Amino acid sequence: MKYLAEINILPLKELLDPQGKAVLSGLHNLGFKGIQDVRVGKKINIVLEAENENSAREQIDIACKKLLANLVIENYEFTIKPFKTL
Repeated sequence: MKYLAEINILPLKELLDPQGKAVLSGLHNLGFKGIQDVRVGKKINIVLEAENENSAREQIDIACKKLLANLVIENYEFTIKPFKTL
């Protein structure tokens, strides 16, 4: 079965996010005064073939740990759902 993994990778909360700070400053300069914090990260979508959802989840977790996220400075989270073509 085909699955779609939607992965979000963000800098650790304890670390400075210079890109997020620059975006926050830009938003404030544009008049968005209510925005208090911005974190900039990556979104990765992967379509994969797996026997079941648990197998897909295991594969994506390993891919995140080994390649997609730098665990020293980033956290990741992901969702797995059946892939539907149009």
